[in-house]
Amino acid sequence: MVYLNMNNNNVFPQIVDLLFINANIATMTKDCPYGAIENGAVGIYKSKIAWVGKMKDMPFDFTSRAFMIHNANGAWITPGLIDCHTHIIYGGSRTKEFELRLNGVSYKEIALQGGGIISTVKSTRKAKISELFQASAKRLKALLAQGITTIEIKSGYGLDLETELKMLKIAKMLEHYYPVTVKTTYLGAHAIPPEFKKDKQGYIDFICNNALPRIKKQKLADFVDAFCEKIAFSEKEITKIFKKALQLGFPVKLHADQLSDSNGGKLAAKFNALSADHLEYSSEKSIIAMKKAKVTAVLLPGAFYYLKEKKIPPIEILRKHKLDMAVSTDSNPGSSPVLSILLMMNMACINFGLTPEEALLGVTKNGAKALGLLNSKGTIESGKDADLVLWDIKEPGDLAYSIGYNPCIKVIQKGIPIS
Repeated sequence: MVYLNMNNNNVFPQIVDLLFINANIATMTKDCPYGAIENGAVGIYKSKIAWVGKMKDMPFDFTSRAFMIHNANGAWITPGLIDCHTHIIYGGSRTKEFELRLNGVSYKEIALQGGGIISTVKSTRKAKISELFQASAKRLKALLAQGITTIEIKSGYGLDLETELKMLKIAKMLEHYYPVTVKTTYLGAHAIPPEFKKDKQGYIDFICNNALPRIKKQKLADFVDAFCEKIAFSEKEITKIFKKALQLGFPVKLHADQLSDSNGGKLAAKFNALSADHLEYSSEKSIIAMKKAKVTAVLLPGAFYYLKEKKIPPIEILRKHKLDMAVSTDSNPGSSPVLSILLMMNMACINFGLTPEEALLGVTKNGAKALGLLNSKGTIESGKDADLVLWDIKEPGDLAYSIGYNPCIKVIQKGIPIS
């Protein structure tokens, strides 16, 4: 393939697969708000973005090199959206717990009574692979319809080796059957399973000596996660798990400071975690440590809303120290049964005080950073994966503005139109 040198130092192949013209483009780079390019064009060659810029900067015979041309007619194009924290594979329902919470029973009380995560564990263990696949596929399709092209999926509702492996295999199956990039996370340290109720240290040893090596050998997980909280795992316990994870070559992530200041942000920083997620109770000291370690802050407004929490993450402190903030659905059966990334953008603005641009950065550039994918995804730049979404909107802020309306026109995943 011969490339044409452009005056603006871009390069463009002599033949391209797909060219979008007459588009407004939110590149999500730092050049200007939203990295906006009005009256622009995007060229795709194979699975990559080959060229992006203003229509006026195209050479006169630019369109003759495209196999297919799509006139966007002024639609906005953004990077494919990234849902960087989900738990969409599970069995059963937690509707009864929803009713209990509405009658005044706290999330913590439900967990201590054997409900919460453990109730989902029981249902997930019983479910067949086909049942779990079909149920999770429905959830995935709902998310894809809103422009998601990359998703992280956690295990953590099996807690025994057989079910955890089953969940991770299903996540890989979803990537095989649906047009989406899936990153998988082993979350064995999500809760204490019933069989280890009186032997917590034994369960930590099981994770380190049995589960992690087996998962590594089968190449089923990209990351290792843990739930750092009084009702879950302590800093000391997670330290042992993370040391083993890093020894095996797993990058780590952490559920941190959701219900109390459990020193989670500092712990994430200590192990150079890709992200620390929730962060409602994180201290400024933790946030400073996260900044030094380049840990991405993942905000989960669905769980905050659903659990009727009062303390929001320390947004102003995160801004003060210039931490990158991602936004995600945290889609799960107990604390965030959410299947709308656009709603999470709105809630991040209304409940947490993000700007619409910060919210869109949270599900594009910073979502990619939280998954270690910023070199290939999250912004519209030459050489990155051609994951794009066309929107019927007047301006990018509209994506965080409306509730209940999906303006998605077309999704491109790795250069292939999928809707």
